[in-house]
Order: sequence, then C-alpha cells, then structure tokens
Amino acid sequence: MHVVIPVAGLGTRLRPHTWSKPKPLVTVAGKPILGHVLDRLLSLPLERVVFVTGYLGEQIEDYVRSHYEFDAVFVEQPEPLGQSHALLQAKGLITGPTLVVFPDLIFDADLESLVSCPWDGVVYVKEVDDPRRFGVVVVEDGHIVRLVEKPQTPVSNLAVVGVYYFRDFADLIAAIEQQIAEDRRRGNEYYLAEAIQILIDRGRTIVAQPVSVWEDCGTVEALLQTNRFLLEHQPQEHPTFPTSVVIPPVVIDPSATIERAVVGPYVSIGAGAVVSHAIVADSIIDEGATINGVMLHRSIVGRGARVTGDFLRVNVGDSSEIAFARQDEG
Repeated sequence: MHVVIPVAGLGTRLRPHTWSKPKPLVTVAGKPILGHVLDRLLSLPLERVVFVTGYLGEQIEDYVRSHYEFDAVFVEQPEPLGQSHALLQAKGLITGPTLVVFPDLIFDADLESLVSCPWDGVVYVKEVDDPRRFGVVVVEDGHIVRLVEKPQTPVSNLAVVGVYYFRDFADLIAAIEQQIAEDRRRGNEYYLAEAIQILIDRGRTIVAQPVSVWEDCGTVEALLQTNRFLLEHQPQEHPTFPTSVVIPPVVIDPSATIERAVVGPYVSIGAGAVVSHAIVADSIIDEGATINGVMLHRSIVGRGARVTGDFLRVNVGDSSEIAFARQDEG
C-alpha cells in the first residue's frame, strides 16, 4: 500500500499559528495533527509514503524523518493550484494501490480491508445534517455516480471527509492529466472531485465507505473540539504536581512545570511549558510557552509565547507575548 499526503496548504484559517509552522504540525492532544494521522496509518502494510510539500515543507520532512521509519519521499508542489495538481506531483514515484489522505482531520475507518478491496476506488464519507458546507457524493445502486461541491439544494447527506483509496494510482494520474488539459477547475484550483468524476465517467467503480470518526482541525474552534475528543478517547497518564490540581482529561508533557495552578479539564501542555498561579481549562498550550497569573479558557497559546495578567481568552501565535499590568502597578 502506498500513501500520498498533500501538506502544501497555507492553513490560513489557523493563523497566527501557521505563520511559523505548517498546519499539519499544529499541536492537538499532545502531538502534531500529522502525527495522529500517521499513527493511524501504521497498521497498514506501508510501502512508501509521499508527502507533497509547500510552505515550510522542510519542517514536515524533519518531523517525519525524526519520528517514523517508513520509506518517505518528499516532493514540492511549485504552485498552489489545488488538490489534483498536488497529487500530480507524485507521478512516477508510486504505482498500484494508493491511499490519499488530506491531513487536516482526525479520522478512523476500516482501512485494513483495503488490502482485498474489489473496487477501483473508495471515497470515505460521513453523514451530516447540513451538507451545504461540504462536498458530497451521490450514490446509486451502491456506487458513486456524482460528486457535488457544497450543494445548495439537497442531493445527498454523505459528506466527503478527505480520505480516498485508488486501486491504480496511475489511473488517477491519467484522469488528473485530462482534468488539467480540459482546464476543469474552480477559480484557480483543480479539485480532486473533478478527477474522480472523470474516473466514474470512464466506467470505473467508485464506492462510498463510512468513517467512524471525523474530527476537523481546520479552524481554532474545530481544533479545540478535536483536542477535547482526543483527550476523552486516549489513555490518561500525566505527572503529578504537589502544589497544583489536575482535572482529567489532560495531556501534560513530563518536562512541563506546573506550580500553584489548576489545569483541566481538556488541556494539552507541551514540552518545557510553564504554568504557574493560573487556571487553565479547555486549551492547548504549546511547547516552551509560559502562562502566569491568568485564567484561560478555550485558548491556544503557541510555541514560546508568554501570557501573563488577568482573565482573558486568547489566540496567540508562536513566539508572541501578551502582558497586562495589574491595577496596583499603575
């Protein structure tokens, strides 16, 4: 099984956190989003994983090579021309059965059965109440016949989550090349849905399969929700702190310092972070950050950032600093 993971996006909806690191390396529940995705894939018989990089792509390569031992190849997408264009960069690097995963989500599905998959392709989906915000698939007689992007009139409630399987990656590449030759794009981007529609029109059998978990990581609010979900569903082990109270579920790096604080529930604290004289709940505190004398709720604090003062809600990027003078200090 080969895997292609496009990681070239700018992650603008997660700024300021994506100014200094690519979106897949934003932390949630104690590790980068990409780490959660790759850990899920380790149960598959991986032959090669191709990462299509862009902005700050060297950070992606450094993270993968220092944490994983599978055969990894990195190729750059020279222009931000969309999903299909990103996958085209993997042409010639892999062939045969291939899983395509867009790493801005946490998911779970029966991927192991793909080893004996009888279909030409699989699009993983989740039923949603309001399909107008998503790309959806239209299924007839058990097969996908049409993909529709953000339908304003109901045609299906099966939302595409961003995970795909193709029995022959070269077949997908041929469809993408036709898509680009015919200039089938929206705005300035070539979407994968168009290439899949070409495969369907050529008679390929593409089916929809459900995911059991789909948690978005594309916005600040979504990232905090995913942090809550992951903390609820992973084993709870954390150091104890004699002067502080920890309310599970939390994940706290062993190198973090917690003094005279209340931490939790739903808090992730990274390596080397310091939390003192503070109350922190429902928040993500990245490595090296300092929190002192404040109450934080539903907040994200980036690497090396400092937050001191009174109660507030923040969305602080990497290496930032926020300080509030106390009233008695004038």
